[in-house]
Amino acid sequence: MDRERIIVRTSVVGIMANVFLSAFKAVIGLLSNSISIVLDAVNNISDALSSVITIIGAKLSNKPADKKHPLGYGRIEYLSAVIIAVIVLYAGISSLVESVKKIITPEAADYSAIGLIIIAVAVLVKVVLGLYVKRTGVSVKSDALIASGKDALMDSIISASTLLAAAIYLIFGVMTEAYLGVIISAVIIKSGFEMLRDTISEILGQRIDADTSLKLKEAISSYPQVRGAYDLVLHSYGPDRLIGSVHIEVPGSMSASKLDALERQMQAEIYRDYGVTLAGISVYAVDTEDEETAALYRAVNDTVFSYDHVLQLHGFNLNKETKTVVFDIIIDFEVKDRRALLSQIHDRVAGEHPDYTFYINLDSDISD
Repeated sequence: MDRERIIVRTSVVGIMANVFLSAFKAVIGLLSNSISIVLDAVNNISDALSSVITIIGAKLSNKPADKKHPLGYGRIEYLSAVIIAVIVLYAGISSLVESVKKIITPEAADYSAIGLIIIAVAVLVKVVLGLYVKRTGVSVKSDALIASGKDALMDSIISASTLLAAAIYLIFGVMTEAYLGVIISAVIIKSGFEMLRDTISEILGQRIDADTSLKLKEAISSYPQVRGAYDLVLHSYGPDRLIGSVHIEVPGSMSASKLDALERQMQAEIYRDYGVTLAGISVYAVDTEDEETAALYRAVNDTVFSYDHVLQLHGFNLNKETKTVVFDIIIDFEVKDRRALLSQIHDRVAGEHPDYTFYINLDSDISD
């Protein structure tokens, strides 16, 4: 089953569950003449909104690419997740406001058997629904589904806190609902904020996860002609659409035709195996046979890695005619002034090898 169908099917289950709860509460509310239960039924209809938003987002994100958006509409799913996160934040803030009002102006508790049964059913349905939706969201990499699942779980926590407050009141005669409400509201607000923060981080362009990066670099380096893979950059145009570039080290003796064949094979196989489009493959030509180059590389490598915060050295190239040496290094982001450390490394390397002119490029620690 394709990804969009899974997302839509899961969201429809969410809508049906909320409609069931709404109908159940509405019938009980009308039979018991309880306006609060009827209003809670209306609230469940509004809960279905997050599932509707998820469906709309999934449908729009699968629109075919066009001239205005040549890389497709996949990022719409992130906007769906933002909207759901805002809904969760709103629910948490509304719950906090109501809880504070009850602390300031306490009301006598009225825990009827019918009301508690309804709450218990709601907790059960919301827990099962939340776990199902969230688990499916993780499996298909849908931030909107994950957020929708967390929304349902947050609803179940609110309802469960009411049951806990009722049990405390019925056993000990102490009213705690408002105070529990404040605590639960804080948890929900924190969860909503984290959901919003994580999704915005995706939109901004966050670091690709280490597992994906290491697997891709290992796959790229597995080709016999490739001596190393560096500077892997991946841009997300939706949860399942990654487009990027990479630098590879190959022997300087490779002909252009062989290099072209290698790149075409690599692009096709990486897309087939990982679903990643390598739009650009840049080349570092490495002279693996020249003794002077090899000896200089070893000496420079030892010097550079004597600094604790240097993570990588690559793209080493010696031009014997001009006596110039070019290479890239990666310095940990933990270093406050990476340029200053680069300058320090350059001066030391140049001082140790005065016969050469060094050009050291500072690369960013983009991927693991």
